[in-house]
Amino acid sequence: MTKKQKLEHSELAGEFTDEGITVLVDIFRTAGSNEDWTMEVVTQSEDLIRWDEPFATDREAFDEFLAVVARDGIQSFLEDEEPSVH
Repeated sequence: MTKKQKLEHSELAGEFTDEGITVLVDIFRTAGSNEDWTMEVVTQSEDLIRWDEPFATDREAFDEFLAVVARDGIQSFLEDEEPSVH
């Protein structure tokens, strides 16, 4: 049996609300590592949006999330019928 890897979650991760819509922004990497950060957004209907490319820092990941919200609006995470990849 393989042991499940423990994850380190960024302090920037958490719920984000805009225009009455709340999503969970999860920014994480393998605990105790210097790996790049992975970012996922989970909607209220439990849709998962994951970025293909990792981020060098958790701040870069969160700034990318904020840029998408500023450019496309938070509702852009809700509109796709197919799983979304950024």
